[in-house]
Amino acid sequence: MAQLTYSRLSHLLRSSVDKTSVLRTRTETKNGPACSVQFIRCQRSVDTKVLQERQKQQMTKGLPRQKPIAGIKQVIVVASGKGGVGKSTTAVNLALGLTANDPSKSVGMLDADVYGPSIPKLMNLKGNPELTDNNLMIPLTNYGIPCMSMGFLVDDVAPIVWRGLMVMSAIEKLLRQVDWGSLDYLVVDMPPGTGDVQLSITQNIPIAGAVIVSTPQDIALMDARRGAEMFKKVNVPVLGLVQNMSVFQCPNCNHQTHIFGSDGARQLAETLGVKLLGDVPLHLNIRETSDRGKPVVVSSPDSPEAEAYRKVASAVVQRLKEVRP
Repeated sequence: MAQLTYSRLSHLLRSSVDKTSVLRTRTETKNGPACSVQFIRCQRSVDTKVLQERQKQQMTKGLPRQKPIAGIKQVIVVASGKGGVGKSTTAVNLALGLTANDPSKSVGMLDADVYGPSIPKLMNLKGNPELTDNNLMIPLTNYGIPCMSMGFLVDDVAPIVWRGLMVMSAIEKLLRQVDWGSLDYLVVDMPPGTGDVQLSITQNIPIAGAVIVSTPQDIALMDARRGAEMFKKVNVPVLGLVQNMSVFQCPNCNHQTHIFGSDGARQLAETLGVKLLGDVPLHLNIRETSDRGKPVVVSSPDSPEAEAYRKVASAVVQRLKEVRP
């Protein structure tokens, strides 16, 4: 089988971006002035309610139509308002927790953080994905979880220097040109923030729900709230918040210290009217197992830390049942 490399993908993305630019230029040239005049006339001739409906239709006219990914039943996105709150570690252990709670369920992982992919390190995976006869990328698998990431296409220290349109095109290929097989859940590790990648994914595929990860710290909670509000605006159900690094317990005397504050995410969840999916402690075992590429749910399944992630996974499944239309 052929392999997909960074240079090959870059060439494909640049070609698709060039085509998009040409099409956009032609559309703007054809429709620009005429649409403006027509829109002004409509404003003068219709009442406020009709005008608002027309504006809504025009805003959504250029958006891509949501289309499910073949073989995937439900997509769960794990997001955060800012980096450094343990989002990727939570996403990995959530995926493993879903399979630990119910081995009959098949789970996959998509690393949507193009500029800073973490899944290869956390899941102890290396190498380029092979291609099927239909030129679909075959995910790399470990711990029973098929994974796809830009990190499989670049060296560990190689920067990805792409413009926004190329990133959007890369996300489209990671979503549509992967042979996922049949999955009950696809857990998507989103990049931090509320930018183009988040909008691109939510506009392209139906999302079953979003999980917001935050520490109890006020500065992190501010950004977590922005993330939750963003998903609400794009009609993605917010399954709830995960309060990460909630408490540190001294391994010598067992004294507990709330380094990042106490119950901040719980209070934010109440303010937003969403569930608190669980608390994950700040523990050395989580950091060490993550750095070794052996997530705590599989390497220390009997530990309190692994139990915390399994409880989060159970809460996510319950919330998916509640929000399912």
